[in-house]
Amino acid sequence: MDLNFYTRLASALAQQFGSNCEIVVHDLRSGDPDHTVVAIENGHVSHRKIGDGPSRIVLEALQAEDPSTLQDEAGYLLKTHDGRILKSSTIYIRNDEGGVDGVFSINYDITELLMAERAIDSILNHKIDATSPERIPISVNDLLDDLIEQAAAQIGKPVAMMTKDDKIRAIRFLNKAGAFLVTRSGDKVSKYFGISKYTLYSYIDAKTSDEM
Repeated sequence: MDLNFYTRLASALAQQFGSNCEIVVHDLRSGDPDHTVVAIENGHVSHRKIGDGPSRIVLEALQAEDPSTLQDEAGYLLKTHDGRILKSSTIYIRNDEGGVDGVFSINYDITELLMAERAIDSILNHKIDATSPERIPISVNDLLDDLIEQAAAQIGKPVAMMTKDDKIRAIRFLNKAGAFLVTRSGDKVSKYFGISKYTLYSYIDAKTSDEM
């Protein structure tokens, strides 16, 4: 595995496709599953850096008894912890014996493209889609998770791209739905939206900019 070559390739692809395109090189030769990333471009996309650990596909490669069964994957979707959607492709870097020495991954953030697609579709498509079935929760924690997901869906964008007004609307929805009746719901909601508990409760009665 020529690490210098793959590092230069990663840099070239990142420059070609811009800051939304993350390129990651994993080195599997050490056998250390906790620190496989040896090169990364545009790491802000997934919030990773050199020295970080593997993805699901990298773990599969590390534990594969027969490396020949591993197949490259292209065009699959991933979601970051803050809700961004990535279109990803993974290529296994093989040695002369057919074993896997590394993994070369391309992760392109298509979140804004999907938002634009939905906006265009809402103008061109006059049909009203049927509402998705609501999941039946088996505990109050499940119910709170569902309500948080519904609140985010009302806004139509991941938390990372929400404005203050967006968060106020989402938290109002949760309050109206009774989410804050659930014990310690404030902690979970605050963490999800990346705000303090003081800010959370101030948002419940706050006005958005278009209401002022």
